[in-house]
Amino acid sequence: MIKNRASKIFIMSSVIWFAVFIQMIHYIVSRLVGWNVNLNLIEVCQSLLKLLGLSFLDFYLDALVLYAILFSFWKIGMQYFVSIRMKILLWRYRNKTLSVAMNKRFNTEKKDIIVVSYPETIAITMGLFNPKIVISTALINLLNEQELNAVIFHEMYHKNQNDPFKLFLLSLFASTMPYIPVLKWFEQQYRIIEELSADAWAIEKQQTPLNIGSALIKMLKIKKINAMPFTYVSFAETSINYRIEYLLNPLMDTQFKIPAKIAVISCVSFCVICILCIYAAV
Repeated sequence: MIKNRASKIFIMSSVIWFAVFIQMIHYIVSRLVGWNVNLNLIEVCQSLLKLLGLSFLDFYLDALVLYAILFSFWKIGMQYFVSIRMKILLWRYRNKTLSVAMNKRFNTEKKDIIVVSYPETIAITMGLFNPKIVISTALINLLNEQELNAVIFHEMYHKNQNDPFKLFLLSLFASTMPYIPVLKWFEQQYRIIEELSADAWAIEKQQTPLNIGSALIKMLKIKKINAMPFTYVSFAETSINYRIEYLLNPLMDTQFKIPAKIAVISCVSFCVICILCIYAAV
């Protein structure tokens, strides 16, 4: 049930964002090459502004479109650049012996687990297209064998779901279109749902919530490291209250209701966009 909600959230966010973003791309390209843009959403907005005597707002509309497009490409480029830097750092700190042993232990043929020699506790899944699980020697020293297994199972779920890539897209959607606040809410709820699902996967693998719970408590007691400047999924940074509640009652059915203010603003924004699209097509 929870997993299905995550899929629905990702699909709805993608549809909303791409429906608007494609119109923006079409508008900019059309302006540059001189195509007819009568059926474009942005052009319709400009026509309405002129009709209402608000032509001076054309500049702000163009700026909004340019911001969304340029910021999207900038964020994608920065993610790629920072990911390359992190791969270099991981290679520098990689503990080859422990990495080989850990991959053999969990039978990961693609060397999905990387152990780094680092004094801080790290348990993350990173990488957009070929995600890897990264754990530190400090984490291995902190947890017992069964707790470490629970953490690895948790991160394996994120890897199998390709959550770093999906979370990057959801973050991109929300940051480029803040006038549709439900996109930010979708991003937050997706993070919560996937953390609960990953915990549930670890519990199913070990047939007990004790190991994942004790590992979470141990890591919460340790000083947290600063957030890293790229998209990743961390074991002990997100949705702590929800996860503790779930561990205490694994049978609970968590309901997520969109706040009224966010729902109203998003519905109005999306309805206006739909009306403009219909108007443009007539």
